[in-house]
Amino acid sequence: MNRVLILGGTGDAAELTARVAKIPGIEAIASLAGRTREPSVPEGNVRIGGFGGVSGLANYLCQMQVDLLIDATHPFASQISWNAAAAANQVNIPRLMLIRPPWEKVVGYRWVEVDNHQAAAKVLEKQAKRVFLTVGRQELGAFAHLKNIWFLMRMIDPPGADALVPSGVILCDRGPFALENERQILIQHNIDTIVSKNSGGNATYPKIVAARELGIQVVMINRPPIPLGEQVADVDGAVTWLLDQIG
Repeated sequence: MNRVLILGGTGDAAELTARVAKIPGIEAIASLAGRTREPSVPEGNVRIGGFGGVSGLANYLCQMQVDLLIDATHPFASQISWNAAAAANQVNIPRLMLIRPPWEKVVGYRWVEVDNHQAAAKVLEKQAKRVFLTVGRQELGAFAHLKNIWFLMRMIDPPGADALVPSGVILCDRGPFALENERQILIQHNIDTIVSKNSGGNATYPKIVAARELGIQVVMINRPPIPLGEQVADVDGAVTWLLDQIG
């Protein structure tokens, strides 16, 4: 029996875990960081919580006798990806990154690309009045100083009581989102700018399509660097890699 640890938190990870569970000779363990209060938990063997850095993850891989590691975390959860690379190297097991392709700017989009949330805030300061902020609750503080801008802030869980939060309204919701829903939100709240991470995938892309249709500017935050290593772009590629590894 081969054991694979799947670092999850994305829809791709959940789909991969379900696919792997049907492959004879492989036992899958899905790991979730536990940052959301009611995470979408895949079926099967699931672990929730952090590992305690590189050493903690390496110890877990040894204790659980994990043979293969697949990193299918969110594109912006870069720290766990770096920890996974170091831990897999330390215990000498194969590692794969399942990374969905980023969204690409096409004709008709009004995009401004920035490298971090602080740079996004600077762009807003110059030209925005009503912003649809879709970067998650952990990054709200980067925009809290913008007192002359109204924000509609969408996230899965509400921020903590002591969190720095911009002026505006909090909307708690979980994707996938329909195009009509996104279009209605932008019109109803008279949004002039969207701030989004370039997460890729289909679940939250309709807001970008709606922005293009309505001529609304998007401030797109580029992905952070990731470690070197084998990569695939979809679940099929990850399953193929896994089958190749077990022969």
